[in-house]
Amino acid sequence: MRILVVEDDKDVGGFVVKGLREAGHVVELAENGRDGLFLAASETFDAIVLDRMLPGGIDGLRLLETLRSQNNNVPVLFLSALGQVDDRVRGLKAGGDDYLTKPFAFAELLARVEALARRGKGEGPVTKLAVGDLEMDLLSRSVRRSGQKIDLQPREFRLLEYLMRHAGQVVTRTMLLEGVWDYHFDPQTNVIDVHVSRLRQKVDKPFPTPLIHTVRNAGYMLRAES
Repeated sequence: MRILVVEDDKDVGGFVVKGLREAGHVVELAENGRDGLFLAASETFDAIVLDRMLPGGIDGLRLLETLRSQNNNVPVLFLSALGQVDDRVRGLKAGGDDYLTKPFAFAELLARVEALARRGKGEGPVTKLAVGDLEMDLLSRSVRRSGQKIDLQPREFRLLEYLMRHAGQVVTRTMLLEGVWDYHFDPQTNVIDVHVSRLRQKVDKPFPTPLIHTVRNAGYMLRAES
């Protein structure tokens, strides 16, 4: 794929560009909004990774709104330190297809960008996840199962979101440490076990069939029984 990264932080931009190129993609980097808009409007890309706060007089929202006004439907993933609900809503309403907050795990960024490109143009942003009767609204940060609201703490929500985005796949402890806690080392604690146990109490225990399964000697899997 051909990907445009618009990011003014040299460390973050270099890290993302290096990782995408190592994954086999052709990558262009713009370090301000004006250069990003010029490249996005004048060349063809399969996806754009776009920061919200940019120098050059054009921020990420304005850049994307300009592209959409020109009927440019390239899939766009916002990558931003602005992670509040209102921030995500503004990004998606401006025409973004997905929103990932900093700090982030590169493996998740890569998976999201590749998923956006596979879906192709013209599809709406990812705002809801569903596995069986479990539903998650990413904008309102709400979770329901069989229509019943489930109250989660922020870390529990992030853990469940990660499991739902990888539904049907084995999720290892290493993946969870990096994707949910942003640890790139093993802290040698039972923090994952504690949070998974708490999540099961809320997501599984009140209902007849479990969704969160332990995969012996591997990790966990979220799946709905067929």
